Amino acid sequence: MSTPPQHDESPAEVGGIDLVALRAWMDAQSLGEGALSSVEQLTGGTQNVLLRFERSERAYVLRHPPPHKRKNSDETMRREARVLAALAGTDVPHPDLIAAEPDVDVLGSAFYLMEPIDGFNPAAGLPEPHASDPAMRHGMGLSMASAAAALSRVDHEAVGLADFGRPDGWLERQVGRWRSQLEGYDELPGYPGPDIPGVDDVAGWLDRRRPTAWTPGIIHGDLHFANVLVRPDGPALAAVVDWELCTIGDPLLDLGHLLATWPVGGSAAAVGGGIDGLPDTSELIAHYATESGRSVDDVNWFHVLAAYRLGIILEGTHARAFAGKAPREIGDLLHATTVGLFERALDIMGER
Repeated sequence: MSTPPQHDESPAEVGGIDLVALRAWMDAQSLGEGALSSVEQLTGGTQNVLLRFERSERAYVLRHPPPHKRKNSDETMRREARVLAALAGTDVPHPDLIAAEPDVDVLGSAFYLMEPIDGFNPAAGLPEPHASDPAMRHGMGLSMASAAAALSRVDHEAVGLADFGRPDGWLERQVGRWRSQLEGYDELPGYPGPDIPGVDDVAGWLDRRRPTAWTPGIIHGDLHFANVLVRPDGPALAAVVDWELCTIGDPLLDLGHLLATWPVGGSAAAVGGGIDGLPDTSELIAHYATESGRSVDDVNWFHVLAAYRLGIILEGTHARAFAGKAPREIGDLLHATTVGLFERALDIMGER
């Protein structure tokens, strides 16, 4: 008796990703056989495409630049994949890298495959038992500081990231680097320019109060509740995700990002604003100091720098919305977040 033909149930395209080309690439990498099944575009984030699928009884997540790529989108994918590979074997919670493609010939962009994570995004809502257990939420908050501390302990040179950034002059470059990015948004058609109260005051304060000593390490660069997945069975993080801003600099910036986006006081800058029962910021700082072994004497400077930097980054989506390269409602929402971040920075500075 002849064997019935096997029907390929893979869709040809999902989320703008050519799945036929992806299958052929996976064949060449010896990553399973046959159709891609249960293909699902994951929500979350406004910048990149995430597809979850299965092949040969193994699950994968594809990470790929958005349809409207930035100039650095392909290099960002390459850097993310390199960081995830370097973190293998460390105690930093992160997605395990499966394979990466640095060239653009396969899917039109660089991309990579990673292991799916069993966890939930706390910024999108809390399941049980986290929703009703204050101790669980308190521990979840401390796990954010623990993850930042774990990353700060990784020797970037020992894991092959010695050339991943430019530590020399990193502190001195920060204000000018991000102000230059803000000014670059003027090139986008229709953008009226930044309406961000306090942007010059914050920049001046950062320049005047810059720390004089620091120790370089790996920075995630965008650490907050929307960029982590929490284990469903406890308060620990299952993974820190979205490594696109990762570089080498002062890891205290990650603590600054936690503080700048911490859900306190109803600020528009808060991420996960519906989460209560979290540690207050003083406990967060103390926990990070204990687990990282780093001095936190300059924590206010990094808090303000994080607000300045993140606010300018988010304003980029607002500017792209004017140019038709991002949804207008998302651009307006992120502009409000930018204003909230600068308000928080001014409060830390004592100038509001």
